Amino acid sequence: MIQILFEDGDMLAANKPENLASIPTRVKGEDTVLAQLTAQYGQKLFVVHRLDKEVSGVMLFAKNAAAHKSLNDQFFGRAIKKTYWLAAHGRISDDAGTINKPIRQFGSGRMGVDLVHGKESTTSFKVLERGEKFTLVSAEPLTGRRHQIRVHFYDFSHPIVGDLRYGDKALQKTFPRLMLHAASITFALGSGEKKTVESPLPESILAWCSASFKK
Repeated sequence: MIQILFEDGDMLAANKPENLASIPTRVKGEDTVLAQLTAQYGQKLFVVHRLDKEVSGVMLFAKNAAAHKSLNDQFFGRAIKKTYWLAAHGRISDDAGTINKPIRQFGSGRMGVDLVHGKESTTSFKVLERGEKFTLVSAEPLTGRRHQIRVHFYDFSHPIVGDLRYGDKALQKTFPRLMLHAASITFALGSGEKKTVESPLPESILAWCSASFKK
């Protein structure tokens, strides 16, 4: 059963586990967050956005067409704030910064930086903790491109730990999961009130951090 972090009559925020697709994929019969929630609620739910299969954390769904339009409008107008937690390879020297590199698709679902033909893509970040081999980071995508944070940190020479698509695959396979988590989302309710929903770090990440950042 998918954990519900928040809900009202119009929308809900679910806590997506890692390695579960958000919505139906090309793999016939593959389980998804949408399918599980639809079964839990016994009603149609509207997809507002998605998280990569390997990513965990908070994900919004609308319960009716009006709420769906409202949330879509907020995303389109960049009025929704999303914050992610991640662990990156290496020590990032700057305490904070902004990565502004255009991104486009290169084929087979892989995205990459293209300074000429890419679409505007901006990610701000703040370093939370530095270890000998890794840096813990809070990142906010100011645009919503596919794989944006993953591509930006890979291009920044600090790929996200456990990312099999971006980085040294042999090395990345030695980690238990992609260390990227949708930690919080801020949006407007139907009343206009701003709401922030947070998703705690899952045990799969906490256990890795405990082993990797021993004091």
